[in-house]
Amino acid sequence: MVNYYKYLPLGDEDEKWGLSILNAGCTQIGAHEQYPYNYHPEHHYFSWDSGRILNEYQAIYIIKGKGFFESKSMECTKVEEGSLIILFPGEWHRFKPDENVGWDEYWVGFQGEIADNLIKNKFFNSNEALINIGIKEEIVSLITEIIEHTKEEKSGYQPLVSGALLHLLGYVHKTLRQQQFKEENHIEIIINKARILLRQKIDAEVAMEDIAKELNVSYSWLRKMFKTYTGIALGQYLIQLKIERAKTLLSNPSKTIKEIAYDLHFESCFYFSKLFKEKTGFSPDVFRNKMNSSLLHNHKEN
Repeated sequence: MVNYYKYLPLGDEDEKWGLSILNAGCTQIGAHEQYPYNYHPEHHYFSWDSGRILNEYQAIYIIKGKGFFESKSMECTKVEEGSLIILFPGEWHRFKPDENVGWDEYWVGFQGEIADNLIKNKFFNSNEALINIGIKEEIVSLITEIIEHTKEEKSGYQPLVSGALLHLLGYVHKTLRQQQFKEENHIEIIINKARILLRQKIDAEVAMEDIAKELNVSYSWLRKMFKTYTGIALGQYLIQLKIERAKTLLSNPSKTIKEIAYDLHFESCFYFSKLFKEKTGFSPDVFRNKMNSSLLHNHKEN
């Protein structure tokens, strides 16, 4: 995981849409590290002693580690991995990772009439602000999608990322309803953790044996169960993630094909180009040209 955060400006059209992203990010907090980092804006920074009150909603997903959460509506409660914290406008709160363990978090801040309506109709409420939803790759994927679009802030991105946020909230609600009928399967938890770890390490050298070790299972068991559960081998799954990431990177004209192959840790530019064409039907150069032509066409129409 690469630590990242961004606070976003809103235009009049963005606010009229009904749901707007105000900030998004991901942070890996190690044991005994300061929390939160002091680079956040003053109106978002807080200490455990004082807590804070925001004028926005936030969804904070803890995928690793543990800590504590407390709010005006909830007494101090332990936060475990797989917990989703929902913060409400005007509601005092505080949270922190266990100083001996730390945690990995993803978050997105938002506002708008759509969010207000969800709360008004009691899909979510402040008395249940800490939700044990489990390890869900879909949630990480949706927040990661939001983060990627905030990096460039291309024209019209706000309605796009607000759609991903609404999908996320809908997925959380669906999962909560399903949890009323059955407990999450142990194998599903491990496979979801594996998929999230692969997403986190997409820009790094990855040894599948290390993934298994981090999950406290044998490599042979993980390899077999991952293929059985998902229908795809561990290595192929990572390649698919890298290809999807490459598609995003190809939209940046300043990045050469060689640089993209290097950033994603392919063994060579030739191997990257070969795999990319196998998976997409186009070479990286052709894909980039088609993407640029499409963007130009859409710009002329607008």
